[in-house]
Amino acid sequence: MINKLTQLLSAANISLSDQQKQQLVGYVELLHKWNKAYNLTSVRDPQEMLVRHILDSIVVNPSLTGNRFIDVGTGPGLPGVPLAIVRPDSHFTLLDSLGKRIRFLRQVQFALGLQNIEPVQSRVEAFSGEPAFDGVISRAFASLSDMVNWCHHLPGREGRFYALKGQHPAEEIAALPPQFQVTDVVELKVPQLEGERHLVIIKAL
Repeated sequence: MINKLTQLLSAANISLSDQQKQQLVGYVELLHKWNKAYNLTSVRDPQEMLVRHILDSIVVNPSLTGNRFIDVGTGPGLPGVPLAIVRPDSHFTLLDSLGKRIRFLRQVQFALGLQNIEPVQSRVEAFSGEPAFDGVISRAFASLSDMVNWCHHLPGREGRFYALKGQHPAEEIAALPPQFQVTDVVELKVPQLEGERHLVIIKAL
């Protein structure tokens, strides 16, 4: 699996250390193992997980600014865990309301020795978010309007919302409340992944 990951990283022009590659593969192995009992993802094949979960998560890394992030509706830790591995100097709060997902993430934290993630079981509306975050990240979590409405209390003054989307979400962007502005829409290239991927970056006015 490490060879496949190395090929994908090379195709995406991403350079990682051997330890980071081992951690990413270790995460996929844990996800595959726990998925049988916990049903954490619909992707069953570990090779496919490398493309659809690992690469799809870490291609957003160059667009992130700051070092305190919260991954809302993280599920089994996507994109938070892969991003925490490739950004060891950043801290990621992994927020999900389901206990089984948080139990899995605590196991990931322990097994991979990740000091820079904090799994938290909470609904996003009930989470205080102090101190404020540099970035609020979501992947397949909600519409842009729901995201900013539910998470408006989480970013700091210079903080940003980062929404990972498939096709360019023109209608969702048009429906954003007026106090929020899209600062960038980044077209993402994920090797061996069919379909469009976009990162929408939003700030509060």
